[in-house]
Amino acid sequence: MRRLNRRKTLSLVKEFDAFPKVPESYVETSASGGTVSLIAFTTMALLTIMEFSVYQDTWMKYEYEVDKDFSSKLRINIDITVAMKCQYVGADVLDLAETMVASADGLVYEPAIFDLSPQQREWQRMLQLIQSRLQEEHSLQDVIFKSAFKSASTALPPREDDSSQPPDACRIRGHLYVNKVAGNFHITVGKAIPHPRGHAHLAALVNHDSYNFSHRIDHLSFGELVPGIINPLDGTEKIALDHNQMFQYFITIVPTKLHTYKISADTHQFAVTERERVINHAAGSHGVSGIFMKYDLSSLMVTVTEEHMPFWQFFVRLCGIVGGIFSTTGMLHGIGKFIVEIIYCRFRLGAYKPVSSVPFEDGHTDNHVPLLENNTH
Repeated sequence: MRRLNRRKTLSLVKEFDAFPKVPESYVETSASGGTVSLIAFTTMALLTIMEFSVYQDTWMKYEYEVDKDFSSKLRINIDITVAMKCQYVGADVLDLAETMVASADGLVYEPAIFDLSPQQREWQRMLQLIQSRLQEEHSLQDVIFKSAFKSASTALPPREDDSSQPPDACRIRGHLYVNKVAGNFHITVGKAIPHPRGHAHLAALVNHDSYNFSHRIDHLSFGELVPGIINPLDGTEKIALDHNQMFQYFITIVPTKLHTYKISADTHQFAVTERERVINHAAGSHGVSGIFMKYDLSSLMVTVTEEHMPFWQFFVRLCGIVGGIFSTTGMLHGIGKFIVEIIYCRFRLGAYKPVSSVPFEDGHTDNHVPLLENNTH
């Protein structure tokens, strides 16, 4: 009884077979079919390899939302070299809330040599080349995001030569924590002192002829410090042509949450525009000599997430490639074979010419050609 039920089940399952087997004696192969099959298998192999490379690759997804974090502090990472001695310059931040953040809270003043060594100059040249390519190819930013914490450090390398030249510049580096409101980070003559109406700098004791605000921005970023990320002002160098030169940078900061398979960080992207002018009160150009970085924060926050193609999607695309190529090549082969047969048949029909009919005495005609013809002499 069990065997009978088993046979019935097997016969029922066979009726649902969507892949019926054709006996080999009914299958006819041809040279054209074999050629098309080789082309189809080669195409499938190439497309499969390309699809697998796409499956291994990742891409960055950008999402935008309103930044609701208004209570935290904003970190400013600074590494700037000014062509003046450290006792002559001072750096601080003054925001719209009239809050002053002195440089003593996190910045270090180091005597340095403004001219770079050959190795450092090559580093700066490469950094400027990357900056120019980033302005032309915006998609390279995704590559930098994915290679964060894996690429080489973007910090200025130490000098490889033991120069006996005395320091003629001041390297200001470190970080500051400020309120998340618009502000102004500036480097000007004299140290900053608090003032009831803001703040002031002790510039009276500095000789006017020693003013030189030529500077080099080795690094400037906002938020968490992420090695490998190249910011818009990294590698910038400006040479002052006048003692009363003012350099202004207008910066718009966009809070950014970066989530990749390697890191997860809260950083900030920013866009910047530059302006420089000579202070001349007689000509109506008022202001103070120095380096001024006026920043403002965007109300939008960008979330950058690294995504990967799921396996099920890769499998579906792979099945589509195999099935599509099989169906397409089969159809093309059938159409080509049909066209060839039509041309071949017309060629064969054209090889036969009609034979003239032979009349009989009763008026009928004979269309058959006689097999044997008697010749009487």
